[in-house]
Amino acid sequence: MVKRLALVLGDQLSFNLASLRSLDPERDPVLMAEVMAEASYVPHHPQKIALIFAAMRHFAEALRGRGWTVHYVRLDDPDNSGTLPGELRRWSERLDVGEIHLTECGEYRVERALAESGLPIVWYDDDRFLCSRRDFARWAGGRRQLRMELFYREMRRRTGLLMEPDGTPAGGDWNYDEENRKPLPRKVKAPMPPHFPADALTREVLDLVQARFSHHYGTLSAFDYPVTFEAADALWRHFLDFGLAAFGDYQDAMASGEPFLFHARISAALNIGLLDLRQLCADVESAWRRGEVPLNAAEGFIRQLIGWREYVRGIYWLQMPDYAERNAFGNSRRLPEFYWTGDTRMNCMRQAIGQTLEHAYAHHIQRLMVTGNFALLAGILPKDICDWYLAVYMDAFDWVELPNTLGMVMHADGGYLGSKPYCASGQYIKRMSDYCGDCHYKVSESTSERACPFNALYWHFLMRHRPQLRGNHRLGMVYRNLERMDEARQQALWQRGETLLARLDAGEAL
Repeated sequence: MVKRLALVLGDQLSFNLASLRSLDPERDPVLMAEVMAEASYVPHHPQKIALIFAAMRHFAEALRGRGWTVHYVRLDDPDNSGTLPGELRRWSERLDVGEIHLTECGEYRVERALAESGLPIVWYDDDRFLCSRRDFARWAGGRRQLRMELFYREMRRRTGLLMEPDGTPAGGDWNYDEENRKPLPRKVKAPMPPHFPADALTREVLDLVQARFSHHYGTLSAFDYPVTFEAADALWRHFLDFGLAAFGDYQDAMASGEPFLFHARISAALNIGLLDLRQLCADVESAWRRGEVPLNAAEGFIRQLIGWREYVRGIYWLQMPDYAERNAFGNSRRLPEFYWTGDTRMNCMRQAIGQTLEHAYAHHIQRLMVTGNFALLAGILPKDICDWYLAVYMDAFDWVELPNTLGMVMHADGGYLGSKPYCASGQYIKRMSDYCGDCHYKVSESTSERACPFNALYWHFLMRHRPQLRGNHRLGMVYRNLERMDEARQQALWQRGETLLARLDAGEAL
């Protein structure tokens, strides 16, 4: 019989992984490896490295408990080759393997390296997702632009989630996003997050990461994430009980000193395999049908999972590798150093970056409308900001990070993913947060020395990209407002924008 080996990657920590289902634990071993190439191709946040390594080690122990033979390579093993292809080749020769069974990778870079290794790999679809790569390509075929809303409706019909027996959406509408944009009232308090103390295995990983990656940006001291199935399920149950009901109303809200609010914080656990997408959706739908949460909360959460998450994965695999090189606005400005340090007088940026460095986490509006919005308005090189998001966030893997950042945040794909750039002035941040009250800058001003940088940069962005964006139907009113401004006002905004960009180019922190 041909000797078979399963390679399980750090984002494939699922007992129901397709490649594992095809093998026999009594005769087919599993290989797992911590390698420096994956831990350092961008300067990953130390907590992200710790999460993946700790979860891998716990999963290996869980597999052994189910009867599997697991060959586990630790980062500090003296024979560690430092790369996944190197470890796969080393162990294939050592075990005299005839076939390597592998579920398709989450990142194009990893899959290409393994596919080009010359090793005898048997590939499997990653059916932890609802829409396969082939199915998405069929849906996308012949479409000039791919709109998430249309894809989302197709996924609702396919899964039956939040659907009535007659085929209509629950409540009569597909999307309740208009109800999900409330700022956080002063009297509303976010639930206390659950805690997950490190066990002995996790403490070993924390010591290793501290020794090897302390030079990476971000602190390790606040690490408090689930690294086992049981702990991830406890985090999920806490959200169902205390967060989901208010998630819809306040999912776009931001507040000083409140990094988590009503968000689930499960994306990292989901992306590495500790939670099951189908179960999450079923739990949310059941909570709504029992009357425990409003429809706007259930729909908003399910849309994040079967809409955006599946949609961006489909775009990633449909368009790679060329997608990563897109730069529709021709940006060339390098990422400012304060993205790595949080050393800025803009309070909204300081809050979002500060909690990112402390927790390897920021919710989607902080990413899109604060750190992302600034990068868009300032004309930052797409690769720089994409690498930053990939490095600093616990849940960031290339398949989900790249389309969200390059496409949605930076509009660098020219509108392939999103119908308009998500640009905004400081007034949006004022409306959705309490950040502006404690800021060095004045959100009510646009052209003075103390004016909020977002204000002038917003209009500067629209002016300098007028030829590309003037015809966008979703920006028509914005450009009409610009054209109604008198010439002196436009010139003052332009000059203030030029001054701010010159300071960035000089390496100054705004």
